[in-house]
Amino acid sequence: MAENLPMPTLALITANAQTLRLFRTHLVAALVARGVRVLALAPNFDDDSRALVRSLGAEPVDCRLQRTGLNPVRDLLDTLHLARLLRRLRPDVVLGYAAKPVIYGSMAARLAGVPRRLAMVEGLGFAFTPSGEKMSVKRRLFQRLLMELYRAAFACAHRVVFLNPDDEAQLVDAGLLPASKAFMLGGIGLDLAQWQPAAPVSEPPTFLLTARLLREKGVLEFANAARIVKSQHPQARFILLGVPDEANPGSITAAQAQAWVDEGLLEWPGFQPVAPWLVQASVFVLPSYYREGVPLSTQEAMAMARPVITTDAPGCRETVVDGVNGFLVPPRNAQALAQKMCVFIEQPELIASMGQASRRLAQERFDVHQVNERLIALILQAD
Repeated sequence: MAENLPMPTLALITANAQTLRLFRTHLVAALVARGVRVLALAPNFDDDSRALVRSLGAEPVDCRLQRTGLNPVRDLLDTLHLARLLRRLRPDVVLGYAAKPVIYGSMAARLAGVPRRLAMVEGLGFAFTPSGEKMSVKRRLFQRLLMELYRAAFACAHRVVFLNPDDEAQLVDAGLLPASKAFMLGGIGLDLAQWQPAAPVSEPPTFLLTARLLREKGVLEFANAARIVKSQHPQARFILLGVPDEANPGSITAAQAQAWVDEGLLEWPGFQPVAPWLVQASVFVLPSYYREGVPLSTQEAMAMARPVITTDAPGCRETVVDGVNGFLVPPRNAQALAQKMCVFIEQPELIASMGQASRRLAQERFDVHQVNERLIALILQAD
């Protein structure tokens, strides 16, 4: 928008207020610093999340939107309620992120006559994640329904923001949106000043995975690779950081995680701040085949100068230049994962050199201030 025009009001729509704290504080602060009025819409504010939003200079606004589940009647009512709310708030721009805000937020914004409507696809998630088995009829129908909902939502949006090229290509190739509407942002980034490089660790060789304990995140492959590696290098250390997601049918149980601990395969501290464990790690590992956007956990590890082993899968492959700052391995392949772990044990000098390459790549690709400048330019752009 021209500099002599007043700054717009942005409605930022999420289905989970906690994501504002985890992923959006720098964006909101940067927008407010530009003079943009930011309305943060979420269905589950508590006192802490409201206070955080206000401390950033934005305004928390309660809305009705379910984070998960597919209830057509409830989702329709929530969309109409959101449209009435947006009509009352009268924002100039709407930006929804994650599946339901993208779908129902875009539809509601069009119904409300919001002049500029943006949607951010942060990974395609479970419905588009290959299971390794023949897709069930139920899952196939769910994917088809979700694609049609995306088609309708993208018709309501002026631009659709993507974090990785695989998601963009899949949805464009499926005819769900024209390529001219797509905007490639890359990872959402992080504050590199808060994630400083740590000294390399080679003794004992230590491999860290931090994730929700889901099969799709490669937790089983991590445990199986640990078993293989320990048979050859018993001094190797494996740390699994995270907790089960009881609402997710793909979750690893606490009993299974504890069984790995009892077997002597790995350590399982549960849910902990990540940075102190990255300091102890030689290599960060994410064997995910989940349809990630661009995993923030890997960006954090790269910023702290840790080599990365991850899968050649959408989103994950954006974090590794194979053989430069780590290795890409096939999804669901514990043997290949173990082989690359052994490379770092047998050539420990790679821990430092590839870690330095990770930090350089993080500076080039994942500086949150650079990422936000591009996103803010899109938000303030006048069509």
